[in-house]
Amino acid sequence: MTNDMRHISKVISDDEKRAPNRAMLRAVGFKDEDFKKPMIGIASTWSEVTPCNIHIDKLALSSKKGVNEAGGAGLIFNTITVSDGISMGTAGMRYSLPSRDVIADSIETVVGGQSLDGFVAIGGCDKNMPGCLIAISRMNLPAVFSYGGSIKPGKLNGKDIDIVSVFEGVGQYSAGTIDKEELHQIECHACPGAGSCGGMYTANTMASAIEALGMSLPGSSSNPAESDLKYQDCSDAGQAVYHLLEKNIKPRDILTKKAFENAITVVMALGGSTNAILHLLAIAHAAEVELKLEDFEEIQKRVPHIADLKPSGRYVMNDLHEAGGVPAVMKLLLREGLLHGDCLTVTGKTIEENLRDLDDLKEGQKVIYPISEALRKDGPLVVLKGNLAPEGAVAKVSGLKVKSLTGPAKVFDTEEEATEAVLDGSIVEGDVLIIRYEGPKGGPGMPEMLSISGIIIGKGLGESVALLTDGRFSGGTHGLVVGHIAPEAQVGGPIAFVHNGDQVTVDSDSRELTLHVTEEELTQRKQNWTPPQLVSRGVLAKYARTVSSASKGAVTDLFDEVKVPIEVK
Repeated sequence: MTNDMRHISKVISDDEKRAPNRAMLRAVGFKDEDFKKPMIGIASTWSEVTPCNIHIDKLALSSKKGVNEAGGAGLIFNTITVSDGISMGTAGMRYSLPSRDVIADSIETVVGGQSLDGFVAIGGCDKNMPGCLIAISRMNLPAVFSYGGSIKPGKLNGKDIDIVSVFEGVGQYSAGTIDKEELHQIECHACPGAGSCGGMYTANTMASAIEALGMSLPGSSSNPAESDLKYQDCSDAGQAVYHLLEKNIKPRDILTKKAFENAITVVMALGGSTNAILHLLAIAHAAEVELKLEDFEEIQKRVPHIADLKPSGRYVMNDLHEAGGVPAVMKLLLREGLLHGDCLTVTGKTIEENLRDLDDLKEGQKVIYPISEALRKDGPLVVLKGNLAPEGAVAKVSGLKVKSLTGPAKVFDTEEEATEAVLDGSIVEGDVLIIRYEGPKGGPGMPEMLSISGIIIGKGLGESVALLTDGRFSGGTHGLVVGHIAPEAQVGGPIAFVHNGDQVTVDSDSRELTLHVTEEELTQRKQNWTPPQLVSRGVLAKYARTVSSASKGAVTDLFDEVKVPIEVK
């Protein structure tokens, strides 16, 4: 290079190399001073397809405001949601569980692709919560989850109703106990506004579990959707992420084995959804924490069920909020020695420190029972095993009068066929109704069975018919139902070889799920069996080929390590 050329030649610094990146961000509103701040994402699940998420756009703005006020540069981005309540009982329900992993993958993609320094994730409908937490666990960047909150209860004839009332109303109409106009009135009054389904169903269960994990701020899970408290929640979450960055506290500092034990404890005490087992297993997998069905079994035996919440009880999440909320329940459990108080949380403080200055349950409230007067002395989510479910199955037994049943199997390969059989009176007292090929691979997507279980309740068969499936149940389901049977039918689990008329025993006390057929007979039946073809294209095809067993959380990245030889040239 000549001397004349040297004066116009410069070494390009890293800062100057970033000029194109900054140019793009200037177009979305960044100023010079913003480039000196941490970029903090707000993962919004806003959507008009469900009341659970209809208000989250405004909550995301509140979180961005909190981020900016704390000293960060907030950037809102969106991900998807599927409304379980709307897709229930249709082919669309097959997309519900896969949506959990699409949410996780999409958040990971944006946060990783844009090199964000941390993020707030705001979720509403059922799969939003675990999807957000899986992404938070994978990325291990400072992050806070904020719940969109629960819907107000509907009102009809002076009584509280909700979405489950509608499903059960279909069964009541089929049984002739209500007429078409009464069913229409239930439909019109069940969902009065924004927010997730009101009982201790999957959304509220997972929100409570996440608060117990320490990944959301105290009160986030029980503050109502349509309230000033919820907007404050989300603003505070934005500020909290900034402070986590300052302190270099990351999700895996919080998501320890003891934190998961706290989450399971709160789910058992509140009588939460069976889906919590599936989702907590998946979150733990993402966080690289070893969690197994046996952990749920152990905690179930020592944690009492103390919450009189729907679907088996009388009250909804808003009632729990008025009674003191999830923090007050956790304070009670901590005092009884049932929680690990030394677990770190997103406040930068421990569970015990967070709860110290918060209020106890209100005097005279009726939602939460004293430990000494628990609804059950142990938890209502039980793991069953037996020759019908060698890897396990799960049931929710809160409110059950009949704890066991032995009866003839009536077997269906689709929920639609089984529903028709229930509606036309083919299913009678004492039957064990089996719906198979509805597992993670076989569904595909492990659809929920709230529609058929609600119809069974509405027809008055909830205590006299057992319903078994390798699919799932909604958090709104109650009755003698067992889901997550593993291995599933699609991979040759024993549920694939049940014949009509086989005797089956379901016993929630002895944790037994037994098919009364010899091993020799089962082996013979398997030799004559061919699995159905999987879906061949699209997201469900990809899901079916990557998803694990329900007993391992139905995760999509549980791969065997394959050593690939490296060619050296």
